[in-house]
Amino acid sequence: MRLKTIRTKKKLSQAKLAERAHLSREYVNKIEAGRYDPPLSTLTALAKALRVPLTELLA
Repeated sequence: MRLKTIRTKKKLSQAKLAERAHLSREYVNKIEAGRYDPPLSTLTALAKALRVPLTELLA
């Protein structure tokens, strides 16, 4: 998953992304670290918060 790459290109902190996606910063951190395999609903929320298509996160 390309979450961290997209987030940093958008110049968003983990905290700001988490706020936009209604998640905790710790959860976003663990997803980026590969500790969690998030459900589709979480991926959809992250894509919406990043303003990118869901497929861009999964590419």
